[in-house]
Amino acid sequence: MSESSEPLRLLILGAHPDDAEYAAGGLAALYRSFGHVVRMVSVTNGEAGHHKVFGPKLIERRKLEAANAASVIGAEHEVGDERDGRLWNTEALRERLIRMIRSFKPDLVLSHRPQDYHPDHRNLGQAVIDAAYLLTVPAICPDVPYLTKMPVFGALFDKFTRPCPFEPTVVVDISPVWDRKLAMLEAHESQFFEWLPHNMGKPALPFNKEQRRKFLNQWMTDLATNIRPALEPSIKRIYGRDMADKIQLAEAFEISQYGTEPDKAGLLRLFPMIPNSPY
Repeated sequence: MSESSEPLRLLILGAHPDDAEYAAGGLAALYRSFGHVVRMVSVTNGEAGHHKVFGPKLIERRKLEAANAASVIGAEHEVGDERDGRLWNTEALRERLIRMIRSFKPDLVLSHRPQDYHPDHRNLGQAVIDAAYLLTVPAICPDVPYLTKMPVFGALFDKFTRPCPFEPTVVVDISPVWDRKLAMLEAHESQFFEWLPHNMGKPALPFNKEQRRKFLNQWMTDLATNIRPALEPSIKRIYGRDMADKIQLAEAFEISQYGTEPDKAGLLRLFPMIPNSPY
């Protein structure tokens, strides 16, 4: 980023305290390495994300984990008070999102697709879409100045194909910040070393920090390897055939039609870490 240019502002809206890091932690780390501003938001309080601990005790733990994860890259963060597993696309949620987005004034907003597997993800994704146009309407939430131009909206990757598959607009090579992404995920101990392994039927994990990091690295690398074939055409389009094989750790985003639709120059501005390749 040149000294004369303004920092970009990235807002990642996740349903749960670890969603932003899981789906876009690499991009967030790259943004921070360029000196840009990142805000990672969990709309729900995370109270249902465990098999042994529930309610206020878990909420406080997950808030602390979110703070620790954000501190890895120096990002802003917020954990909301909507109930985990009970998030609905209501007027109140939509207006909260409108106020949040207007106040932060992001260049890029990322959230879930309405086709995602989790009801909280689906309902938040739809609420973000529903809020998009209303950001520019003065009579809606008049207590917060309306935007004269909508930000760019994008969807976080998911593997679901019905009613429509994820179509990657941008694929980002996150190998330079892989360790930082792992460190952010590692901060969410209740999720990646307790609840998610239990929920997925994985065996009990050791308490040794080094062994846990090795487990997490293998788990995330396997996930990246599994989604890599679906991203192959986009990787070749963006990075060129000669570089494509070198990119094994990636995050993908689908630019939405509901906000500002960037041209090639706009995409390169929002994703300065990718090469100047044709789209």
